[in-house]
Amino acid sequence: MPKLVLDMHERRPVFDVPGWVVEEIRGALPPEWELAVVDAHADGSGDGGGPSDEAIRAVRGAEAYVGYGFPVELFRAAGDALRWVHSGSAGVGGALYPEMRGSGVVLTNSAGIYAEPMADTVLAMILHFARGLDLAVRAQAERRWDKAPFVAADAPVRELAETTVGIVGLGGIGRAVARRAVALGMPVVASRRRPTGAPEGVELLHGEGALDRLLVRSDVLVVTVPETAETRGMIGRRELALLPESAVVVNVARGSVVDEEALVEALRGGRLRGAGLDVFAREPLPPDSPLWGLSNVLVTPHVSGISHRYWRRETDLVVENVRRYLAGRPLLNVVDKQAGY
Repeated sequence: MPKLVLDMHERRPVFDVPGWVVEEIRGALPPEWELAVVDAHADGSGDGGGPSDEAIRAVRGAEAYVGYGFPVELFRAAGDALRWVHSGSAGVGGALYPEMRGSGVVLTNSAGIYAEPMADTVLAMILHFARGLDLAVRAQAERRWDKAPFVAADAPVRELAETTVGIVGLGGIGRAVARRAVALGMPVVASRRRPTGAPEGVELLHGEGALDRLLVRSDVLVVTVPETAETRGMIGRRELALLPESAVVVNVARGSVVDEEALVEALRGGRLRGAGLDVFAREPLPPDSPLWGLSNVLVTPHVSGISHRYWRRETDLVVENVRRYLAGRPLLNVVDKQAGY
């Protein structure tokens, strides 16, 4: 009997699979298929945490697996029947070990599922610094009514229409950010490897030197690229120095993409207006990180993708891919295992 393993019970309530999701996936399978639901908690990070013993037992002989990642222990336990693995996370770095890369197993992810709430978070971070909300929050914490920073000749506030947003990585998240920025009248430039796919109102830069050309124009730099060997450390001291004075950096991609030490230096030196960060080189962010003590940094604990609509979107994607798999049709969100996304 062919088997699909569902391994999406999680300690965090918002990511713990509801019963109705199990039933919808069960309803998409023909009677001859077994749906094996793992009751033990999975690691919902998608970054390769260790699997439960129950998951290791369940995956033996499975043809398909739906979870939050696929650590190598599960791959080795699955056996030759395995054909398809789906991750409920967008990042799949923890599943791209040599055995997976060299296999014929199709790997899909949940890219796009998180785009809307993440883009909302990016917009909130842009507004936070554009309208001086960081100054207001600081004054409120000190019970201090202080208009002085807002009415100074060099007040660090600006209108959105005069703020150019530069987006590095124009995938699902980047496009969602671009649509919001364009709707609010913000000039938008974006860079990507392919010269197509830009939403209306977005100037697309590609080819040699595209990143540098984007950086020098970006009042707000938004980083949304996937984590790959090519993107790790792509925003370092040289790149930060290309940004205009008083630029803002927003990172919702992965902490490894931006050189944290170089960013702290630029923020401390006053060259950058601020940074909105949802991802970090080490997570949880250590208590001794200098980022905690910088008043021009907005820290959120890797929660930009949180939404109560997650399960509706995720279930629709999984059910559609189950139907496609059974019909022998191409799946949605197939990961290029060599490129890493």
